Amino acid sequence: MFVINCKNYEEIAGDKIIKFIKIAEKISKKFKIKIAVSPPQHLIGVVSNSSIPILAQHIDDSKVGSTTGFMIPELLKKSKVKGSLINHSEHRISSKEIEKLITKLKELKMISILCVKDVAEVKKYAKLNPDYIAIEPPELIGSGKAVSKEKPELIEKAAKAIRNAKNNTKLLCGAGIVSGQDVAKAIELGSKGILVASGIVKAKDWNKIMSEFAKSMV
Repeated sequence: MFVINCKNYEEIAGDKIIKFIKIAEKISKKFKIKIAVSPPQHLIGVVSNSSIPILAQHIDDSKVGSTTGFMIPELLKKSKVKGSLINHSEHRISSKEIEKLITKLKELKMISILCVKDVAEVKKYAKLNPDYIAIEPPELIGSGKAVSKEKPELIEKAAKAIRNAKNNTKLLCGAGIVSGQDVAKAIELGSKGILVASGIVKAKDWNKIMSEFAKSMV
């Protein structure tokens, strides 16, 4: 799984998200790997009919109905959104909310990608059996310094913790990934995929950088 979090970057604003998604679709097909994209929340409907999975950046533990301003999983599913990031370091939520949202996404047969900051959180939440746990040390996010190089032992320990949970959760690696070499190292250390943001979205040539990352995962 190759997940791209677009955050709320200017580079992806307006119609530019359409071009971005089309490139991701092409790279996914060419290299036969699953690429999923989390566009800015307000742009989800613009690209939800994509041939690749579109994910929300955040969802709320709220109900269908009179819940103005909240992201409701049931309605996202009706808009063909395939799942969501949960607990990103820029949008942390409580343990209780995390458990409820993972359960909700399971019920809806939607993809759950739980973001955690360290191995202790991997161990804590792996038992909830989200589809993916993405480990991202906050201090490395957007730094250009890949966790696979700066803290390789973190990925190895996280991979071991997930194996010990003996369920279907898979590990993703994030934070500071800017090259195919960073991606390959993460996979070598036990990650089953990557979660990236600025390393892709802020690149001058989206096709080139997505291709580089995809090649490193094949």
